[in-house]
This record gives sequence, C-alpha cells and structure tokens, in this order.
Amino acid sequence: MEGAAVAGQKRKLEAELSEAFIKLQRELIGRGPQETKTHIVQDMVIARFKGVMTVEEKHLAGHQDGRKLVKEMRQVLREMYSAQFEEIVEKHTNCKVISSHSDMSTKTGEHIEIFIMDRNLEKLFAAE
Repeated sequence: MEGAAVAGQKRKLEAELSEAFIKLQRELIGRGPQETKTHIVQDMVIARFKGVMTVEEKHLAGHQDGRKLVKEMRQVLREMYSAQFEEIVEKHTNCKVISSHSDMSTKTGEHIEIFIMDRNLEKLFAAE
C-alpha cells in the first residue's frame, strides 16, 4: 500500500474508534465528551477526550476533597466499563489488548485512555 493510502486507512480507523468511544460513553454516562481524538502510535491506541466533566464534577473540582472524589468516582466507573472499551478496540483493530490505562485531569477536564496492543498496528497498515 502506498503512503497516502496507509495514512488514509489509519485516519479512518482512528475516526471509527473515536465514534465508538463517544457512543459507549453516551450509553454509559448519559453524555459524551465535547471532543475526541484517537491516535494509533506503533502498538498503542491513545484516545483523548476533552470536555468530559459534568457540571457537578466541575463544581467539585474547585475543592481539594472534591477533586479527589471526582477522580475516585471516574476510576471506579472506568474499572466497571474497561472491558467494553477494550472490546471496542479489539473489534476495530482485529488485535488483542494486552493492557489499558486511564487517567483524568480535573484541572483541564480531559480524560486519556491508552490501550497497549499485541501487535504494532502501524506496521500492519504498512504491510497491507
């Protein structure tokens, strides 16, 4: 596959993953992020969600105990739904998720998901 075609296929997969992540968050939480960007970097799928905090979470984030509470609540939710996020990545990439990691900034209202895959996805695109 030529360079432009490889890049196009990669961008298409990144967009599909973003859309699937947004849909899942809307189903689970009742709202999705304001913006989502997904990037494939070697053997990683990295998703960055902007504008994820609810109005209540934003109010809580103004206080030290509130920030801790918001992060703990989001961590529990993530643990509850991590299998669904990983299923999305595996379904769209046809690769296995080895591990996944997540964090949220109460300062910026951003949430990051990182999935470590069993293969280098960028090399798979180049091989096609």
